[in-house]
Amino acid sequence: MTPFIAEILGTMIMILLGNGVVANVLLKDTKGNNSGWMVITSAWAFAVFVGVTIAGPISGAHLNPIVTLGLALIGKFTWNLVPAYILAQMIGAMSGAFLVWLSHKDHFAATEDEGVKLACFSTSPAIKNNLSNLISEVIATFVLLFSVFYIAGPSLQIATDANATIGLGTIGALPVAIVVWAIGLSLGGTTGYAINPARDLGPRIMHAILPIKGSSNWTYAWIPIVGPIIGSGLAAALYLTIN
Repeated sequence: MTPFIAEILGTMIMILLGNGVVANVLLKDTKGNNSGWMVITSAWAFAVFVGVTIAGPISGAHLNPIVTLGLALIGKFTWNLVPAYILAQMIGAMSGAFLVWLSHKDHFAATEDEGVKLACFSTSPAIKNNLSNLISEVIATFVLLFSVFYIAGPSLQIATDANATIGLGTIGALPVAIVVWAIGLSLGGTTGYAINPARDLGPRIMHAILPIKGSSNWTYAWIPIVGPIIGSGLAAALYLTIN
């Protein structure tokens, strides 16, 4: 298995389990309906754990364009591999979102609330305020990336070819899952903590393509992209300044 395929599969499984728990909690007549935020944040953390476990030995399990970008910014990942990793993450996110729809198809049909159905694909703010929402995504992503830089460790070698193993999977999936869990519990209630452009954009595209009624809310879609990019840059700048 190549790093490209590993990033697709790891991201796909992460989104299947992560967006799957949102569908299980929010959609009508599921056995997990109304089980709450603790269930969502916990399962999302476990989803990250599973995705990193699958892809880690092959690709380093970035599963997030911001992780790929951040590691490149601090010199722990080569820039020539960045586009392929991001493409793989987008393919994986879209595939995972499709599987969520396929596995919950009857429950999507039974659910009338269009906003609830969109929430099973992409994020949205609890209180719409573009500046506040952007700041929330910046802060949450900063915490993720700054933590990842130290989880990855100062001795991590820079990848020089497509077969190089780098990143989170080399030291285990649990620390990253715990960080994502903490972010969800502490900071996730404002915007749904996208902290990953592929996680939001890929499923949002699938929501627009699949036969699901309702707006895909494209006017908000830039925030889960721009916010994480800014957060990643700030985390990289601070890390390089103090190390």
